[in-house]
Amino acid sequence: MSHAIRFDQTGGPDVLQWVPLDVPPPGPGEVSLKHTAVGLNYIDTYHRSGLYPVPMPSGLGCEAAGVITAVGDGVDGFSVGDRVAYASGPLGAYAEARTLPASVLVRLPDAISDEVAAAVMLQGLTAQYLLRQTYPVEAGETILVHAAAGGVGLLMCQWAKHLGVTVIGTVGSPEKAALAKANGCDHTILYRQDSFLDAVKDITGGEGVPVVYDAVGKDTFMDSLACLQPMGTMVSFGNASGAVPPIDIGILAKMGSLFLTRPTLFSYIADRERLDAMAADLFNVIAKGAVKVQINQRYPLADAAQAHRDLEARNTTGSTVLVVS
Repeated sequence: MSHAIRFDQTGGPDVLQWVPLDVPPPGPGEVSLKHTAVGLNYIDTYHRSGLYPVPMPSGLGCEAAGVITAVGDGVDGFSVGDRVAYASGPLGAYAEARTLPASVLVRLPDAISDEVAAAVMLQGLTAQYLLRQTYPVEAGETILVHAAAGGVGLLMCQWAKHLGVTVIGTVGSPEKAALAKANGCDHTILYRQDSFLDAVKDITGGEGVPVVYDAVGKDTFMDSLACLQPMGTMVSFGNASGAVPPIDIGILAKMGSLFLTRPTLFSYIADRERLDAMAADLFNVIAKGAVKVQINQRYPLADAAQAHRDLEARNTTGSTVLVVS
């Protein structure tokens, strides 16, 4: 008998329950895993709270790392004992063990530990598609990254710096400003007390930036549009402060023929070939030290509710993993 975090109603962290759960044997195209580490991501709180509705009762969690314990019929490229990780598939990563489609897995190279993989798969692949695909940044550009001291933000700051980009980052405290700067952020803005719009205009000599990467949502959306150069790109990929209200798209024309996109990781990794290429790109920059994964919090998997409280209170920095004993 294995254990997992489940919830049968939406709400705060208290709805999360640690329960025994049977792990079915793998069917065709599936594998069974014993998890070693599970990633904590803000999207987990959206599923738990009901912002992103899921069928009830439900498991939770999108990413984890572990070891394959059984392989179903028709699975090619994976064997029992392989170290693997994933960042998509049916919810349920908050579990000691599980069975899931082999199509979502990537094999881990020796240079990538299980904890690093669990911490970086979703956030790192997100950083990859944002910087390399949604708006491919170029050396010499200046960009704005909101929540620069968060899990995705710290990875983006390092990766963008590696690519020769100047990074302006918003943060919520002086401590987070110091952390962002230590990870490649050139200019930090305490956006709760200072106008990030004024600061961006000042830093860029009034020109603005070609792209804004915004995981905050409602509280930063309109001023983020105002930070853009004509024909700039607004990448809204998260809702930490709440969902962005509906807007009249005519405002994009009035503010300089702007581009607006609301991407998701799952659209980018739905294709197996693209997933493998993205993971290889991510593992490469980690292996050569250009991007360092900051695992600043660890919780036992059974204490997932407390991890959610700390995450939503913005008391975490970098990445967080739920450890499976």
